[in-house]
Amino acid sequence: MYIDFSSMSANQVYHCMTQTVVPRPIAWVLSDNGEQSSFNLAPFSYFTAVSSNPPLMMLSIGKKPDGSDKDTKVNIEKRRHCVVHIASAEQAEQVTESAKTLPHGESEIDLQQLALSQFESFSLPRLTHAPIAMACELYEMHAVGNTPQAMILLKVLHLYIQEQFVTQAEGRITVDTNLLNPLGRLGGGEYWANGNSFSIQRPK
Repeated sequence: MYIDFSSMSANQVYHCMTQTVVPRPIAWVLSDNGEQSSFNLAPFSYFTAVSSNPPLMMLSIGKKPDGSDKDTKVNIEKRRHCVVHIASAEQAEQVTESAKTLPHGESEIDLQQLALSQFESFSLPRLTHAPIAMACELYEMHAVGNTPQAMILLKVLHLYIQEQFVTQAEGRITVDTNLLNPLGRLGGGEYWANGNSFSIQRPK
């Protein structure tokens, strides 16, 4: 099959890209709503590592259905920091539920009653039960595309990994990904974990 993107709508192109760039890692992003102890939490699968020196990750964020900026983009732009988590497959339901569009300032963490822990030497907490967390600050933000979309470069300042997933030898760490069982994203409502796909209906 040959597909010419120039003859397709943006929605059709999005569908093709998310069906073929697979599996994608998921950035489960905690950001500061700007109110006392109020945090936003949302998943994004247009996400990848882009540089080691400095340690940078790219996060791409589109618009809300009404065309306004998503809370994660607003929070990072205003307060310049966030925590990016890598979730395990066991957290798929929680990740999916956190994709629900809520009024600005309403916390997905409070709604799901998710536990938080202090992130050492960082201003924001991390999700207690997420196996990996990265404390990040805004490096650059650019508007790309015709919509436009926010392409955000984040600099990783600190990394947390739950001890049971890590071994260390000769100055290098090794993460047991079979044990970690990280959650990956496919197209539509499908996820990927340990070589298997499964579906969860996305919230409205």
